[in-house]
Amino acid sequence: MVTKRLNVDNIGLEKASEILKNGGIVGIPTETVYGLAANAYNSDAITKIFKAKGRPQDNPLIVHIASIDTLYEIAKDIPKTALLCAEKFWPGPLTMVLKKTDKIPLAVSAGLSTVAVRMPKNKTARELILKSGLPLAAPSANTSGSPSPTTANHVINDLDGKIDAVLMGESCTVGVESTVITLAGEHPVLLRPGGVTLEQLKEVLPDITISDAVLNELKKSENAESPGMKYKHYAPKTETFLVEGENFPEFVNQKEDSVAVCFLEEENDIKINKIVYGSFKTPESLAQNLFEVLRKVDSMGAKTVYIHAPTKDGIGLAIYNRLIRAAAFKVIKL
Repeated sequence: MVTKRLNVDNIGLEKASEILKNGGIVGIPTETVYGLAANAYNSDAITKIFKAKGRPQDNPLIVHIASIDTLYEIAKDIPKTALLCAEKFWPGPLTMVLKKTDKIPLAVSAGLSTVAVRMPKNKTARELILKSGLPLAAPSANTSGSPSPTTANHVINDLDGKIDAVLMGESCTVGVESTVITLAGEHPVLLRPGGVTLEQLKEVLPDITISDAVLNELKKSENAESPGMKYKHYAPKTETFLVEGENFPEFVNQKEDSVAVCFLEEENDIKINKIVYGSFKTPESLAQNLFEVLRKVDSMGAKTVYIHAPTKDGIGLAIYNRLIRAAAFKVIKL
């Protein structure tokens, strides 16, 4: 298969739309990370996503829509809280898990009776959804388990020759996947933190709780209600450790043959090879750079990488959630 590089213009969007309508799969930009999109109603096309990524079949996909009308096609028994969240956070990086209609194949929902759905803020993604006339199921457009893609070149590096096309759009502005909440039960639960923070959610959902799987490993017997819950994710090939505490420079300076991923403020105090992933004063910069940095780690030739953990408030919770999985839950507390 030759993977086409498509410009983000009317011609490129038309070509991408035709590929999707004909059962193909396309890498597309969103504000969070690049997605690997297919017609959400086409089970055969969904199978191509899992094959291209090497993704486990019990890991559900997120369905992307461009209008509230489509929500009523794919979800049922929609609670008032979902509409309130949509009004406040859509279009944007919030995914809601709701009870699904029969229009959504079980391949999309990993056999569950629910569907994860969001309306992306990225203009290109929404235009493609509207042009194709389809809801698009789209996980991150990377090899399963590796760092998520935030540029079109990341998609090509991982999936060239395995997918039909990539829309060569802009870099992603948020840099981490969407926040996922479930509204399919009695009470709202945060399943995966992301660009919409817990603090923002509480303004609409004051009774929301956090799933234990946000900061802990999901038990093997448990079903994943959301992408990013069950498996090791976002990981470089280099052995990775997450480090909590204030004495990070002193700690990593004793680690030969290693690389440190650090904050801008501590760069000058670290003597071993290092990569700066942003300022702790602006955690949004950490999120934007996170996956680019995790991809860069493997080019450093080190045996191990030590990553300084952010705080767990605001978008820091989303960053921590990704890093603890990248490190396979190996955490060092100073």
